[in-house]
Amino acid sequence: MLFIVWRRVSLTRKFPIGSHRSSTFKMASESDKSPTTEEGKPVKDTPDLLTESNSNANSSLGMSDKSPDPGGSDETTRGTITESGNVLTQETDQSAENSVEFKVIFNKQKYDVNFPLDSTASQLKAHVQSLTGVPAAMQKLMYKGLIKDDMTLKDLKITKGAKVMVVGSTLNDVLSVSAPSKKEIQEEAAASTESKQPLCQQKLHKKVLEKHGKPDDAMPGIKNVREPLPSFPLSGMYNKAGGKVRLTFKLEQDQLWIGTKDRTDKIPMNSIKTIVSEALDGHEEYHMMGIQLGPTEASRYWVYWVPAQFVEAIKDAVLGKWQYF
Repeated sequence: MLFIVWRRVSLTRKFPIGSHRSSTFKMASESDKSPTTEEGKPVKDTPDLLTESNSNANSSLGMSDKSPDPGGSDETTRGTITESGNVLTQETDQSAENSVEFKVIFNKQKYDVNFPLDSTASQLKAHVQSLTGVPAAMQKLMYKGLIKDDMTLKDLKITKGAKVMVVGSTLNDVLSVSAPSKKEIQEEAAASTESKQPLCQQKLHKKVLEKHGKPDDAMPGIKNVREPLPSFPLSGMYNKAGGKVRLTFKLEQDQLWIGTKDRTDKIPMNSIKTIVSEALDGHEEYHMMGIQLGPTEASRYWVYWVPAQFVEAIKDAVLGKWQYF
């Protein structure tokens, strides 16, 4: 070994610095020869000095031949490593940190959802539509109250395992109408004979209006004006029996509360088929309104002296954008 080192060093000393080509050529030729001992026998397992010097150079520069540890100190990377050191899988925790697992409940059915925290309620509605079949425009999402479309899951502080309620009807539910009974058909036929007359001139309604007149506590009405629903219940109206009526719109519960002196009926808004209205003759600032609770016109709940400026807002709140009647 000492002989080989001396021989290579002496070769480098033979040539002056200026003769690069000849020195490189001769050194390459010499390095191609197999190393031997003084007796001329080949030397076994002799490391190449050039490779050894390259390794030393890499060490001096702080470089290493070892591959980086795939399961290193990076906290965002996880891996499954075998005994031989091979990485089988690698995952990142970033997606888990930016999403949340919760449940969506519709018609007593539960759906497991994993959704990004920075997504809006409008985007969640589109996903819920694919799960439930309820069109996004007909959905109302509930989580500690009514969820607005522009709110994100992070704004709502939805945590793992939370429950988001979905209120709405599929298109099939809306379009399906149960077969009316024989009595309902007869009542509908009788009502249709007077359909050409204004509602307030029909015998039934005319009798109610003439008997009870304008309520003393009627709210001020404004014609040809459209205003949003007030934050308080609408009062100062009466029904066909002349009983005082109060309408309360519980949007966060998707319910319309029809209150009288004796009781309060909490009607799911998605069960209301349609709402019809007409201005009162001689009092156009007020309307009479029929809230259809069943499949036929006979199921309409009539309310008189509704302020005209709130009529369209009532229809929008109860029926939404989708009206099929």
